[in-house]
Amino acid sequence: MMNKGLEVIEAHWLFNAGADDIQVVIHPQSVIHSLVEYVDGSVLAQLGNPDMRTPIAYGLAYPERIDAGVAALDLFKVATLDFSAPDFARFPCLALAYRALRAAGTAPAVLNAANEVTVAAFLDRQISFPQIARVIESVLDKLPVGKVGCLEDVLGADAEARDAAQQQVKQSNR
Repeated sequence: MMNKGLEVIEAHWLFNAGADDIQVVIHPQSVIHSLVEYVDGSVLAQLGNPDMRTPIAYGLAYPERIDAGVAALDLFKVATLDFSAPDFARFPCLALAYRALRAAGTAPAVLNAANEVTVAAFLDRQISFPQIARVIESVLDKLPVGKVGCLEDVLGADAEARDAAQQQVKQSNR
């Protein structure tokens, strides 16, 4: 769920929304891709088949819409739409993303860098899947949150987080 957590941080920056205004909803059918609630209580949903060709085509052709090669959504086939709140104990990376967003400053860059290092280590079979969240949390705990005044602040935090995550991965292999 780290990708969803990174999308939460992205939504913050794209829509100037606070962490408490961005809600993740577990939707197993993956048909509803986003929901926007308006002040009058109405909600608009963006629905479509779960196929990455749609957002890629949209991104490539914007502001036009082109045929992405994706079949039309058949709501009768879908039949039911289920929703549940995320279990932050089961999805610790999502909780870490919210934590980094609330901490602000360099914390989201630290989170992302540590995530990239740990996912690569997992794919290289250096750490187990549960260790991904543990290492990221350790890096967030270890590194101070700095202010972001320029690109170098972010790049420095990124490099420091990568080093810290790599050290944690090495220690877990001993």
